[in-house]
Amino acid sequence: MTTSVLGKDPLCPVARSLEVLGEKWTILVVREALAGVTRFSDFQQRLGVAKDVLAARLATLVEFDVLERRSYRAEGERERFEYLLTQAGRDLGIVLASLAQWGDTHRPTGFGPVVEHRERGTGDGLHVAFVTKEGREVALDSVEAVSGPGATAA
Repeated sequence: MTTSVLGKDPLCPVARSLEVLGEKWTILVVREALAGVTRFSDFQQRLGVAKDVLAARLATLVEFDVLERRSYRAEGERERFEYLLTQAGRDLGIVLASLAQWGDTHRPTGFGPVVEHRERGTGDGLHVAFVTKEGREVALDSVEAVSGPGATAA
């Protein structure tokens, strides 16, 4: 496992998330898994990452239940493994969409977005935002972070 980033605040959800996702290649593996990649060789080919680094990142994602490791055997070949997203892994879709949205806004390439998110069925464009229980979008300058019930647990 990677060196702990929790430091003096083990309750911090950002630090806890970075324990799992804090390595560049880890996020990129999740991106590829969200795009439907499941096999080691396909991850390695698409990312161009060293095999030992990829193996370590996949192991971390399996350890923390982001991916499930499942065996398969193609006819005439040895047993291999594929990596399937768990619910925790699928839930990272919004995190990656948010990172992409930020990158397109603050680190643009000049070519436009590589990926656009749309509602299946209607084709309506989507963006990541803070939304109330009633469905009203709230501007970032009107959002405040306040202590939740877990803040006093320590």
